[in-house]
Amino acid sequence: MVEYWLTISDIAAEGGNFTFDDQNFWRDAWRAFKLDIRPGRDLVAEYSVLPQSDDGALVRGTLNGAVMLACDRCAEHFEYGIDVNFDAFEQLPDGDEGEGDPRVRLDNGQLQLDMGAILWEEFALALPFKPLCGESCKGVCPGCGVNLNTGECACEREEGDERLAVFRNLKIK
Repeated sequence: MVEYWLTISDIAAEGGNFTFDDQNFWRDAWRAFKLDIRPGRDLVAEYSVLPQSDDGALVRGTLNGAVMLACDRCAEHFEYGIDVNFDAFEQLPDGDEGEGDPRVRLDNGQLQLDMGAILWEEFALALPFKPLCGESCKGVCPGCGVNLNTGECACEREEGDERLAVFRNLKIK
């Protein structure tokens, strides 16, 4: 995963405001995770970091932009808007918390926060589970592969098993 470490120790006690607009970060992450995502409108994160005592930070911000996703029904790419508000509290892990990669670390006496992990998590949570170009997407013909949103195909429709014909007009109430 692409990392982006921010030194919390350098931020004043009243906090600091930041803007993250490095598009290469997103492209490298999509490539690392082998995701079929293409850039749309630039992804821009604006966030504030408020240091908390000596072991963590409170992060509040927004992530806005758009990406191009492939529709699960018709496989055409469409623009999907990302508009996320987020709050996160991260602190140094206790000695018994050994699972996963920590988002806060102590490096040469400097407390650092992995903003890359936070931004990536917010981006991943904003993506749809089943991306669709539209609710009315008709998909592709299973016979010839024509996109049914752009026109009809010339395939002959099979009516199905004749033994089940009695159930074709069945309506369940």
